[in-house]
Amino acid sequence: MKKKIIVTGGSGRFGDCLKKFKNKHNIFFPKKNTFNILNINNMSRYLQRIKPDMLVHLAGLSRPMSIHDKDIKKSIELNIIGTANVTKVCSQHNVKLIYFSTNYVYPGVKGNYSETDSLFPVNNYAWSKLGGECSVQLYENSLIVRVCMTEKPFLHKNAFANVKSSFMYHEDVAKILFKLLNKKGIINVGGKKQYIYDFAKKDNDKVRKSFLKRNAKIGMPFDSSMNIKKLRKIIK
Repeated sequence: MKKKIIVTGGSGRFGDCLKKFKNKHNIFFPKKNTFNILNINNMSRYLQRIKPDMLVHLAGLSRPMSIHDKDIKKSIELNIIGTANVTKVCSQHNVKLIYFSTNYVYPGVKGNYSETDSLFPVNNYAWSKLGGECSVQLYENSLIVRVCMTEKPFLHKNAFANVKSSFMYHEDVAKILFKLLNKKGIINVGGKKQYIYDFAKKDNDKVRKSFLKRNAKIGMPFDSSMNIKKLRKIIK
């Protein structure tokens, strides 16, 4: 019997990828007015009606990164308070919660970060996602996915040739997600450690090299790559 899965933020880029799996899985993509993460009663009514087995929480504020500096109220409401609300209703209805966080919660200095390494977010976006993690950590029936993903092909005209990361394309992460549904705790999800330019160049030969300056104030770490040994053991 297929498990019932609710996906918040289904209208986003990654949500669109998950919609391709609707025939294989019993997935629901409620709209914001149907499942409002800032309204606990609204969410509770929806959970009572659908009676899901699990909820994948994607909804929140992401791009542009600068919005988390310009409008911290919105960042706090959607990524921290909204996630705390989702955690509360999932715990009340005994629904497994899978929360999508980011590799940017790591310090971004030495790279190859494992799930147990110390955290120090590199920008306000990452702080807001870590704020969401705090509430999810309190709920035992949960999984935190620290992910590094992007669209295919690489959308930007330039890519840093001196910045390392663990990028993976959305559609590849979507395939992996369904292998993690029964897992709990924290799992890093991404690709191999490499310079962003090298990753982007494979599918977009028009991308140009650029270089991040040491004194740049854009909240970009020089090496936010992740150790994905735990993930490899699961999906091998």
